[in-house]
Formats: sequence, structure tokens, C-alpha cells
Amino acid sequence: MIGVTLFALFTIMLLGGVPIAVALGLAGATAIALADQSMFAMPTNVYAGIAKYPLMAIPMFVLVGSVFDRTGVALRLVRFATALVGAGRGALASVAVLVAMVIGGISGSGPATSAAVGQVVTRSMVKDGYPRSFIAATVGAAAATDILIPPSIAFIIYAVLVPGVSVPAIFMAGMFPGILAGFAIIVPIIIISMIKDFGGKARSDERLRVWQTFKEAIWGLMAPVVILGAMRSGFVTPTEAAVLAVAYGLFVGFVIYRSLTLRDCYEMLVEAGELSAVILIVVALASVFAWSTSTLGIVQPIAAWIVGLGLGEYGTIGLLMLVLIVIGMFLDGVSTFLILLPVLIPIANNFHWDLTWFGVILTMKIAIGQFTPPMAVNLMVSCRIAGVGMETTIPWVVWMILAMFVALALVVVFPDIALWLPRVMGLG
Repeated sequence: MIGVTLFALFTIMLLGGVPIAVALGLAGATAIALADQSMFAMPTNVYAGIAKYPLMAIPMFVLVGSVFDRTGVALRLVRFATALVGAGRGALASVAVLVAMVIGGISGSGPATSAAVGQVVTRSMVKDGYPRSFIAATVGAAAATDILIPPSIAFIIYAVLVPGVSVPAIFMAGMFPGILAGFAIIVPIIIISMIKDFGGKARSDERLRVWQTFKEAIWGLMAPVVILGAMRSGFVTPTEAAVLAVAYGLFVGFVIYRSLTLRDCYEMLVEAGELSAVILIVVALASVFAWSTSTLGIVQPIAAWIVGLGLGEYGTIGLLMLVLIVIGMFLDGVSTFLILLPVLIPIANNFHWDLTWFGVILTMKIAIGQFTPPMAVNLMVSCRIAGVGMETTIPWVVWMILAMFVALALVVVFPDIALWLPRVMGLG
């Protein structure tokens, strides 16, 4: 009965517009009170929830995303990718996906990437003959790859919460699935553009030279190499790599592009501080929710019930897929992991699934939810920038969702897509 009250209260508050962190904390506290447990467990769990060294990387990765956005890296990447891909139907839309994937290798935040890429490509895509609803669908879907391509804030949270999973291992495990997801999205984009004659309308004097734009974009292209290369070499930990990425971004902004000012630094620090505070408050109060579910014995019956359905491995994955995609429409990856991992990990252990691989497929499911209407967080951002209603994107985004499903199915059937790279690198 207490378990039903816990989840019902959280759902009611969420639907009522209560902030996620507050809903998690109040629901957990209510469950503790109903079970006659000591309320002094709350402050201890709040502190323990965020007193973890890997979580220090989150504010830095949030900051580095803001730094590279303000330095104009996204614009230069778009210009280079446009010159590389060329003109024609579907070309600029494909560029938006490729740029989002590179930005994902810098910040790891889907909504942030949706905003950065959308602001850069929307105007040029409109001039190139794309309808605004298609632009919003493309940017929202492309940004979903960012929680898969390292560094990923969702991956950091997963590694912190799941014993035996390291941050470098799951970072590397997400690399190929993230790339696969990006190229899977490009396929329907090109097919739709060919059928509907989207793109290729820009004037010939707007064509860009590859070498010239490459020289402008090289510093942005090198950012993921610097971040991941430093971690792979053992020179830095993921947390230290985040700090290194910030230093690299500031160097590019002040010395190379000379597009940053001290005023920009202040605004970036405020922006990163606010966003990081939101994430870490959710983490802290979700720890109360998670503690109450485990201490009160709520998790085990739910996990046992799902296993007891007798669906087998693939049937259980299919069930989890549907549930997580629906939840992903309403919650970001961090919140989803904090709420559901206590239930999901026992299920994974029952089937003896590799927990690094399991984290990747969970994140892919959440990524699909982030651009699945009606409550898709990435799509909300891209629709606002494009100036269209979310309902207008459905004829286009449904094909991108199906493409992402195919990529997810491949990773489920062939786990080595995720596990080969960390194994070769000696991380798993």
C-alpha cells in the first residue's frame, strides 16, 4: 500500500506541474513517514546522493557546452559540414544531424544541443526550401543522439548509480550506438527530402569551400578528440577531462576565435551554475525517493512481477522499451535513471545482462522518448525556435522514431555494437 501511495503521489504531483525534484523528495518523505521510519534519514540521503566524485563532472560538461555555444563553434561546424556534404535535397538537413552529433561530443545535453543547432540552422534551412515543421523534427531528433555520444550526463549518472560500471567504459560503449542512431535518422531525412523535394534551393554563390571552412571548424572538431583522447590515455579522469574541456573551450574562444569577453564568462558561469543546480537537486532529492523504495521493500516485488511475466529476454526488453519511451516523453534521462534504476537493475541481473550494454540500450530508449510527441523535451525546444506547433512535426518525426527503433533493435540483437570498443580499449 505504501508503494502504491509513493508512486501515485509522485505521478499526481508531476501531472500537477510540481517540479520533478520537489515531487521526488515529497513522495519519498511521505513514504518514509507512512512507514514510521525516522525522518532524519532524509538529510543523510540528500547529502549522500550528490557526495560522489564523478558527479563533479556534470557542472563542467554543462559549462563546456555553454562555452562552445558562445564561441560560435556550432556555426563553423555547420559551414564546414555544408561544404563537405554539398547542396541538394536533404543535404542541409543531414548537416544538422552531423553537427548535433559533434556537439554531443562536447556537451552531452539533448535540449541544449537542440537549442544550439536549431538557432544556427533554422534560418538557412528555411532559405534552402525546408518547411519549418520538418526543420523542428530534424533538429529535435538529431539532438537525441547527444545523450549517447560521450560525454553524456546520463551515462555519468548511470555509472554512479550502478556498481561495476565505470564512466570511461560506458562512454566508449555509447560511441558506436550513438553514431548508428545519427546515421539511422539521416536515412528517412534523405528519403523524405527526395520525395518532397526539400532542400537544394540555396543560391550558387552561397556554396562554401571545404578547405576554408575546415580551417575555421578544426578547433571545434578537435574538442571531442581532446576530451576522449585525454581520458583514453589515462592522463585524466572523466571529471578532470571535463575541466580540461572547459579550459580548451576558453582558449579557443579568447585566443583563436576571439569571440568571448569577460562579460560572456560571467553569463556562462551563471547559466551553467543554474542548470547544474537543477540537475544536482534532482539527483539529491531522488536519492530520498530511491532510499524509500529500497528500504521499504517496494523494488523487489515490482522486479519479481516483471520477471515473473515469463516474457523471456527479448519480451522483457520489449516491455521495458515501451515503458521507457513513454516515460522519456515526460522526463529527462537523469530523472528516469534515478527513479527507475532500482527496479531495472535487478531485472538485468536476473537475465545476466551486461550492465554496461544495458545502460546503453536504456539510454537509447530514453533518447527516443525525447523526440516522441506529445511531451518530447528536445522537440519542445526545436519547435519553439522554428516557430511551429509540435503537432505539425508528427508526419515527419514518426519516420525518424522508426529509424531510431531500428538502431536500437540492432544494438539489442548485436550487443558487440556497444561492447566491442570498451573491450578492445581494455575498459570492459
